[in-house]
Amino acid sequence: MRINCIAIVLLLFMSPLWASDLAREERLAAEIREALLVGEPLMLQADGRDFFAIYAQQDTDYIQGVVILLHGRGAHPDWMDVVHPLRTQLPEFGWKTLSIQMPVAASDASGWVYQELIPEAFPRITAAVEYLKQQGESNIVLIGHSLGARMGVEYLAQGVPEELRAFVAIGLPADTRAPDGGTLRGLKKLDLPVLDIYGSRDIDSVRLSAPARSAAARQAKNESYRQNRIEGADHFFNGLSGALVAEVRAWLGRVAPGVEQRRR
Repeated sequence: MRINCIAIVLLLFMSPLWASDLAREERLAAEIREALLVGEPLMLQADGRDFFAIYAQQDTDYIQGVVILLHGRGAHPDWMDVVHPLRTQLPEFGWKTLSIQMPVAASDASGWVYQELIPEAFPRITAAVEYLKQQGESNIVLIGHSLGARMGVEYLAQGVPEELRAFVAIGLPADTRAPDGGTLRGLKKLDLPVLDIYGSRDIDSVRLSAPARSAAARQAKNESYRQNRIEGADHFFNGLSGALVAEVRAWLGRVAPGVEQRRR
């Protein structure tokens, strides 16, 4: 009996390690609301919990589709690197954007804690897709950066919603020591158009795993997979956000061009 009680107590103390830091998410949302200039704040729900998002309408008189943005580790839906440029500039070319808050851990959490949060992202991505479907959207693209890109890969490996046309992975990390796990396992299951974009000065887990990611896509016989390295770019595309947006926009125009519906 004593052993069982100890086990229960240990589980109670351990369980928060696997859950998103909701208090931190609330603080991030409050800070963003006060400074938000582009887009409207939005609350979505997944697994009975509300989470923050930012929805930006297109700036054109036509609609190409909608991009769902997944930020990286410890970030938020308006993160200045990668996410903010895409979120605010794609609407200039007919794309709406829905940037969602991904699960975050404590500010001092280690990388392995964030890996355990990956499954918590799946219901949030589903909620974002369902919200857009309710808005009548049928041309949806998923874009993830860093950990958000890995969350996107593993989500799509479970099944691709009909309305989701393509996936852009920016700075996608992979563990080459685990070819049958995580990112590489996910890529072996994807058959939708994928743009795998990274920088020549990216972090090691991204830059050195590029050949393995490409091989995983070939194993999936995914003829719509494309890998592109941006010369001079680091993991956050500092000073090269314009080149990043241009690359993403050009690729979307080829694989998910939409029908240029008139503004609704």
